Amino acid sequence: MASLSRSGVFSDGMDRRLARFSESISFDHRLYKQDIRGSVAHARMLCRQGLLQNEEFEAIERELLDIERVIDRGEIPFQIELEDIHMHIEQTLIDRLGDVGRKLHTARSRNDQVSTDLRLWIREQLDRVDALLLELQRAFLKRCKIDQGVIIPAYTHMQRAQPVLAAHYWLAYVEKLERDRGRLLDCRKRVNICPLGGAAVAGTSLPIDRHYTAELLEFEGVAANSVDISSDRDFVVESVFVLTMISEHLSGWAEEWILWSTTEFGFIKLPHAFCTGSSIMPQKVNPDTLELTRGKTARVVGNLQTLLVLIKGLPLAYNRDLQEDKPPLFDSFDTVMACLELAIPIVEQTELQPDVISAKLDQGYLDATALMEGLISQGMPQRTAHHKVGALVAIAKSRSVSLVGLTEAEIKSVDESLDSTLRATLGVSGAVQSYRSFGSSNPERVAEQIKRWEKLIQLD
Repeated sequence: MASLSRSGVFSDGMDRRLARFSESISFDHRLYKQDIRGSVAHARMLCRQGLLQNEEFEAIERELLDIERVIDRGEIPFQIELEDIHMHIEQTLIDRLGDVGRKLHTARSRNDQVSTDLRLWIREQLDRVDALLLELQRAFLKRCKIDQGVIIPAYTHMQRAQPVLAAHYWLAYVEKLERDRGRLLDCRKRVNICPLGGAAVAGTSLPIDRHYTAELLEFEGVAANSVDISSDRDFVVESVFVLTMISEHLSGWAEEWILWSTTEFGFIKLPHAFCTGSSIMPQKVNPDTLELTRGKTARVVGNLQTLLVLIKGLPLAYNRDLQEDKPPLFDSFDTVMACLELAIPIVEQTELQPDVISAKLDQGYLDATALMEGLISQGMPQRTAHHKVGALVAIAKSRSVSLVGLTEAEIKSVDESLDSTLRATLGVSGAVQSYRSFGSSNPERVAEQIKRWEKLIQLD
């Protein structure tokens, strides 16, 4: 197989060391399906515009599709001398068709070709990630029914704060995942713009139809500036930013469930299929999948930083630096999808431990805020009510009892006007029932939100 990479002005062959240094076939080979799809569309457009004869287009299309099948079977040896997947495919086509194969590259450059391949690939991967996020949302929604009526403590500053329904807690993750899906959708709009035909940097004098090519490739629009086409990697960086936010959400969830699975918490029992043991301690059930999910977030965050530094200060238009965008891009998608694929069954199969949770619910004075708001509803200023309930908590702590366990005398010692009618707000059940606001953990509000999400996800 002859090389396309040294011809014309070059009188000497490429130094082997440079070939090893500059190749990208070791990682961009995964773009072969997108490269062939883009090339078929480009050839079809050239034929429509009279730049290829019909029989030439048919031969190019036939051979490109066969080349795809050959690559599927792993029968094309990759060579560093041909640098990248684009040149491997084109050279194979030329080996088969001669001058007809050489016509394929009419009115395009590797600059716009690479950008097109990347956009096609990212578009597909964004859709795959979105499908996984939807499945994870469904898993949390199923938990709402499984754990119906269970009350758990919500934390702020990692200190017990207020009681909430477990279903309300799971819906918080559904909301986070929906924001991730919204970012994916918004990002996809900017990815789904066709750069093909922008050529190297200035466009082309040949009578091509870029809008027709975009239509064939199902792009929503056509990139309008040939200089920008050559240098634009915003869509790569934005895609990895969206993946980074997904990773951050998964990492927070993993951290929380790692804590909840400890003996100290005992809130959940993780499925053993996603845990490992210890080489020396036979009793251990280690939450390795969750720990790795948390750890792999560092890779995705690092990939985002790599891309941001990569494009910093690059002059217009194309620079070879941009070849280095693919490893962090590919790794981010691979990592996030692997984490999501494991998160779904973990959420589905984890068992909440309501007996352990309820045995400790009276610890931490979770009903203190509800008591304070009960005083406010009777006309007491918020700051005054806050102070008086704080005093009651101090008395209860000194006796190691809950607020429900305070005597009438102890309550009256803080304020003579306080009476037993406030006891209805005490206890975690009373506190949960007292919530009223939209978005709160009131059982009726939570039921409404579950129905809303079930309807939205069913539509998806």
